Amino acid sequence: MNDFFESAFDFNISTDNLGLIALESAKEMGKKVDNYLIKWYNAEVKKNGNRPVKDTFLIENECPRFTTGDAKGLIKETVRGKDLYILVDVGNYSCTYNMYGMVVPMSPDDHFADLKRIISAVEGKAASITVIMPLLYGSRQHRRSSRESLDCAMMLHELKEMKVKDVITFDAHDPRVQNATPLMGFDNFFPTYQILKSLIRKHPDINMNKDRFMIVSPDEGAMIRNIYYASVLGVDLGMFYKRRDYSTILNGKNPIVAHEYIGSPVMGMDIFVADDIIATGDSSLKLAKELKERGANRIFLTATYALFTEGIEKFNEAYEEGYIASVFTTNLSYLQPELANKEWFSCADLSKYISLIISACNQKRSLSGMLDPHDKIRELMMDFRSKK
Repeated sequence: MNDFFESAFDFNISTDNLGLIALESAKEMGKKVDNYLIKWYNAEVKKNGNRPVKDTFLIENECPRFTTGDAKGLIKETVRGKDLYILVDVGNYSCTYNMYGMVVPMSPDDHFADLKRIISAVEGKAASITVIMPLLYGSRQHRRSSRESLDCAMMLHELKEMKVKDVITFDAHDPRVQNATPLMGFDNFFPTYQILKSLIRKHPDINMNKDRFMIVSPDEGAMIRNIYYASVLGVDLGMFYKRRDYSTILNGKNPIVAHEYIGSPVMGMDIFVADDIIATGDSSLKLAKELKERGANRIFLTATYALFTEGIEKFNEAYEEGYIASVFTTNLSYLQPELANKEWFSCADLSKYISLIISACNQKRSLSGMLDPHDKIRELMMDFRSKK
């Protein structure tokens, strides 16, 4: 089977105007994406033989900081007339800087500020600017429930004012935030295909028939992505309702009092639970424990962004106690290095997908097929089931 959409979006020779800027937070992803772009470009060049091959599309950049914490953005080569794609990971807390003798980890605010510095350094000379921000800045503060800020909407407004043509993100917490800037492009992709591919590779014995496998949404907010999984796989769907204490705010949110399950019995079933973010992991692990108490077989947790903001020890314990079989995520945001050695952890590499999106955008091709990988998932499942 061909990799995701590669046959449909071969890289085109007319891409000398493409430039890729990977901020410090996304250097690793940037190198992977660049490798794919160069491979496809040079293959086309050698085929036609009328241009020299290229070494890289990456444009050297830097955001040095003074000891006071102030910074500036530097672009170290020309960007005039280029279609720029700027890659940033606002969740990469491994990036640090020195301020008043202290080592300070970079916050999402710091990463967004550096993004604006680099856009400012472009000086309007680029033909277009597309920001690739997989983990959308401020996405968990996307609506008002009282007198409070609208961080995500403000971020989009700032980018629009800086002449950004398009924002490309993945599994936005609430994609309706794009309504804040209706005249700026906003493409929201999902790693559904890659996650399912990782599940099949790690657990080739899994039976994904309706009588052995089902989808459970962790809450009402995650229903859309879980409905999609259930629909494309043709299996049943259940849901947990989070009953919260709205009189209390703990760590910026209302604490969960109880998980109430709604749906078909889970006795003896393998359960697949999909969400956009695993932060502390408390609610995910409570859900897994409750499903186990209801007689579920294996529990597979998946999140586009597994942040593990309070460490991974509780996941180690949950795996050892049999509450979870695996956790699936992507490399769209920074992952702790120690995760690579955990039996329960699997990561889907999205660098090729991002490369294909950039290629399609640069060639001015439609992205509708990439936005809905239904046919590709169906092909994947038919191939998997035929080998059972």
